[in-house]
Amino acid sequence: MNIDAVLALENGMIFRGQAFGDLESEAKGEVVFNTSITGYQEVMSDPSYKGQIMTFTYPHIGNYGVNPEDFESDSLKVEGIIVKECSRTYSNYRATGSLQELIKEQGRIGIQGIDTRQLVRVLRSEGVMRGIISAKGKDSQMLIEEANSIPSMEGLDLTLGVTCGASYEFAPQTEELLHNPLISPNRVFRIAAIDYGIKRNILRRLSQYGCHVTVFPAHAKAEEILAINPEGIFLSNGPGDPAAAVHAIETISTLVQQGIPTFGICLGHQLLSLVFGAKTYKLRFGHRGANHPVKNLLTGEIEITSQNHGFAVDQNGLPSALEATHMNLNDNTLSGIRHRELPVFSVQYHPEAAPGPHDSDYLFKQFIEMMSTGKSVLIA
Repeated sequence: MNIDAVLALENGMIFRGQAFGDLESEAKGEVVFNTSITGYQEVMSDPSYKGQIMTFTYPHIGNYGVNPEDFESDSLKVEGIIVKECSRTYSNYRATGSLQELIKEQGRIGIQGIDTRQLVRVLRSEGVMRGIISAKGKDSQMLIEEANSIPSMEGLDLTLGVTCGASYEFAPQTEELLHNPLISPNRVFRIAAIDYGIKRNILRRLSQYGCHVTVFPAHAKAEEILAINPEGIFLSNGPGDPAAAVHAIETISTLVQQGIPTFGICLGHQLLSLVFGAKTYKLRFGHRGANHPVKNLLTGEIEITSQNHGFAVDQNGLPSALEATHMNLNDNTLSGIRHRELPVFSVQYHPEAAPGPHDSDYLFKQFIEMMSTGKSVLIA
């Protein structure tokens, strides 16, 4: 049975389609888009998408189903999804259910049957904006007003809503589809990973590279983290405005003064940059997809990367202590930095991406080498 649904944007635009999933719920958040062809389950369960409604540009979503292994966190984190067509059938030997069933079980609503090409053109030209998906028969003007009342992503610290409740030891499991790491470490390294919304595959990759990982919540104090005598610090991805995560900036400021090798990804990259005096700003429509070209400025090589962020580090006026290491070739925004003296580096993309390209997996090896030597290293 087709149930009418409406997507209302803060600029007054209305898109009409059919609802699927939990029809009693509504989705409110920042409407964004992702250009990946596969990986819809990983995208929807990525904590970095907290507070956002995801538009999938690929027209046919759900055709290979869902399964428990492909979650990047403990549940779906997007507020809702927008697709051209949600497949009614699925076919994959790993599948245990359909996308529609998963959306309903997790209390999320989706809308299909709208022109996602038109929507993405609007978001690219005007910028991402607040919106609401509803199948409750509300008046369009009421929905537009509700969309305008949603808090702006700028100034929002969302890390505390997706982080773990207490510290824990990551217990790796044998999984059929994981590929072997590039190196065989001589010893196990003790890592403190701060969870601002960490993806599970980051923890898997660190473990595969010979790391014993203790995960700390976003609100953990530096003293608690240093108490385990970590040989490395990892700063995870996460949602929201990095400049609003003041608690994280304060903790990282203390940690980097200890000279411990530190690696940041995505939000972790932004937080590290803020610690050393850089500034961040909101992108018009962000970078979300699995095919973004990035140039390694140290080697001249090009990587195809997976990205998911709505904020970026301003490379104009980058503090002298930091060196730009990577650049996004789509718009020349900063994609990586390293400290000129301290063993600290970070990137604005996801080298652990699953599914996605593995061009950037060498960054985990770089982290390992840095812990082995205590110094910044360059690995092509």
